[in-house]
Order: sequence, then structure tokens, then C-alpha cells
Amino acid sequence: MKNTFFIVGLSLAAAVWAVDPSVTVGTMAQDGGAVTISYTLANAPAVVTFDIVTNGASIGGRHLWRVSPSSDVWKKVTTDGTHTITWHPEATLADAGIDLSSAKAVVTAWPLRNTPDYMVVDISTAAQPDTQRYYPSADFLPGGLLDNLEYRTSRVVMRKIHAKGVTWTMGTDAEYEGKDNDYATSLRTITREAAHEVTLTNNYYIGVFPVTQAQFNIVQTNGTKTFRFRNPLYAPLRPADTLTFNHIRCTKDVGNGYAGCAGGRWPNPPYAQSFLGILRARTGLDFDLPGEAQWEWACRAGNGQNYWGNGKPISSYNRDPNLPGRYSMNGGLGENGTTNPDSNCATNYGTQVVGSYEPNDWGLYDMHGNVCELCLDWYEERITAYNGRINVDPTDPMKTLGGTTMTDNDNMHVARGGSFYKRADGNRSAQRDLFKPWDPNEQQGCRLYCQAGLE
Repeated sequence: MKNTFFIVGLSLAAAVWAVDPSVTVGTMAQDGGAVTISYTLANAPAVVTFDIVTNGASIGGRHLWRVSPSSDVWKKVTTDGTHTITWHPEATLADAGIDLSSAKAVVTAWPLRNTPDYMVVDISTAAQPDTQRYYPSADFLPGGLLDNLEYRTSRVVMRKIHAKGVTWTMGTDAEYEGKDNDYATSLRTITREAAHEVTLTNNYYIGVFPVTQAQFNIVQTNGTKTFRFRNPLYAPLRPADTLTFNHIRCTKDVGNGYAGCAGGRWPNPPYAQSFLGILRARTGLDFDLPGEAQWEWACRAGNGQNYWGNGKPISSYNRDPNLPGRYSMNGGLGENGTTNPDSNCATNYGTQVVGSYEPNDWGLYDMHGNVCELCLDWYEERITAYNGRINVDPTDPMKTLGGTTMTDNDNMHVARGGSFYKRADGNRSAQRDLFKPWDPNEQQGCRLYCQAGLE
């Protein structure tokens, strides 16, 4: 028996502009198990999402996962006119006791300058450029963020970070300096983490998880990468470790110094044979490493200076119950926090499977501990005058914004987030680490950054 419901409405994703896309919902018809929704799009292109509302409330994104691949939804739609969404709700609605007789379809057209908060990108060898999918919240991700293993193996989930025009305090406040012991004080000297106001100029996407070993290997298929923690039962979902800046952005192995690498440094595009170069070609997106200010803003998730996660403050230097991550005294360096684990260890020691600890307030996992996450910036102690800009001279990638020329003896790139190797205090939001761009340190990993979909 065919049941037909007619819904007419208009849904805009942002403030009304003369050139903003608009969508008019036409019919919603159920025939057997499938529901077909038609809509008319004007002023394309736009990213299109949909929801089903009954009794004035959404039925929840998890009930909308089963959509035919050919449907014009969750993606950029490039043509004006009538489009369809075919949804298969029978399994989820029966379990949830949802009655479609009073349901309404809500279709949203998002301007390309204001795309939805979640972007999912296929990075497999079968990936095609410009086929990323968009969802308004983590609840809409097909299969569930932590239950669908593709999101940590063959796909990358990116979270939109609203940063444009927001002024915030980067670094560590003077009151906190030197609270613990001499070693902690040396980590937080005023020239390394001085609190200063920063205003970022753009919104951006950042990885919900650090890059895993499975993700790195599925992209960097032209050679085998040896990771520090490689127990085959857990390795695919552990963070990629022992990475170098040169490997990520330049070539597979350029050795010490700058040989073959200077031209692949920001703001130049990554070399084609690098991890990022292959990833860009495969997806058509502008993947990169974040700048350290972009990383710290995403890590803090709107919280204050002495922040771990979910607004919780620091309370202990060695072992902190508020710290949501893998660090030395929480299994990183063995049971007593002092023994470097064997490479074949299970996840009770060393790095942990990404997504094992609670996320921060913006849904980002493993921002504290596991691996240090490399950034684009050259390391420099005094950055308070740079207002959050990437510390690379845009006219000469071998110089800092302050004019210092990097040499083989003193060049260092910033890494953020601490690691399994550090104590609790070394995993703070403001903690700044530094590594030579060619040195494959076991603590080093990365998190992806992207501006795609944000005009």
C-alpha cells in the first residue's frame, strides 16, 4: 500500500544572501520499505543534507543512515532543478517506534562558504576527487563514528572548527608558570608559552582522530612504513608514529637536512610523492598539517588556558585524573610510567587505539597524548607578535616570520599535544614540542587539516 505525504517548505543553512542556495521540499512518498523525497534546488551549487521531523523533533541522525548512494544528499549538488533522496528507514523506525504518518522532511541547502560541521573523505585507492560527504553532526555519520571502522582505516572524518574572527588567548598564563617543579617550569618558560591574544582569519576542518597506521599505509602505498608500535592485532587503529615532517610533506626519505625538501615546504604545495601529495591527488582536497595556533584553538574547544579536556583544569603534574589521553603514567611507559614498552606490546602500554578516551568539547579525540602532532610552523620561542599566523615567511619557506633563516643545525618544527612518552603536564593544550624535520622520532604523528568546502 502506498502512503504519500506532501510537505512544502524552505530551509536555509545560514543568513540570507542574494546568491545563497535555496531549497523547496516537494513530496515525500513511501512505497513499500523505501521513502522517496523530492526537492527543488535553486542557486546551486550547494551541500544538501536532510532530516525527518515528527511531533516537532528530529528522529535522530542514526535513523537516517540508510540512503541510496545515488541520492542527491550529504554531498555537493551542482545543478539547479528537482532532485531526489531515497531513504530506507524500515529497520530503524520499527526499533524506535517511530510513526511516519505525521513526519515531515526537512532538506537544507548549505552555501559552500558555510558547509556542515562534519566532512567524511574516502582516502582508499579507489577514491575519486571531490566525492567527500557532509553531515550536520556526528550523530548522522553512517554506522556511527566509533562503530564504523572505516572512519579510522579507509576514510577520514573531519570536524569543522569555527575560528574566523574569534579572539582568544593562546599559551599559558603567568599565574600558572612554575607551579610545580623545576622541570615543569622549564617546559613552560614565558618565551615558549607566553599567553597572548590571537585572532584566526578562517574557519577550517581538522581530523577527528590523528592519522592512524591504516590510514597512512593506505595512502603511502609506494613503500612500507615501519611504525614503533606494530602489534598486528592493534596496529591499524593506533596512531601513525615515527613520522617526520619531510615524509609527510616532502618525500618518502630525504635523509638528514634539506636535500630534496626545500620546495615542498609551506606555503608551497607538498611534493607529489609525499603522504600529503598523494592524499591531495587522490581526493582533490587541500589537505595539510595545521598551524600550531589552529591546532591549539581546536584542542581548547573554547576552554581556558589551563585546560585538559571538557573544561577540566590541571590538578597534577605526573598523573592527572582529568587528563583524557595516553601518557607516560597512564600506560604510555609501562605499568610504572618509566619503562619504554616493547614494539609488539598490546594497547595497555605504548600508544592506544585512537578514540579510546573521551573527546574534547568539540568532538576531537586524542588531542592530549598518544603522539605529538606535527604542525607547519618553524619552532621559535617568541611568537607573541605573530597573532596566530603560521611561523613561516610566506615569501621564503626557509625563514621564520621573524626573519631567522633555518639551517641544518638548528631547524625544528613545532609539534603539539604531547605523547605517550610524556607525563601529564607535558600533554597540556599549550605544550610546545620541537623536532627536526628529518628525524623519525617515535613520538611523532600528525592530524590532518583542510579548508575544502569553506569559500
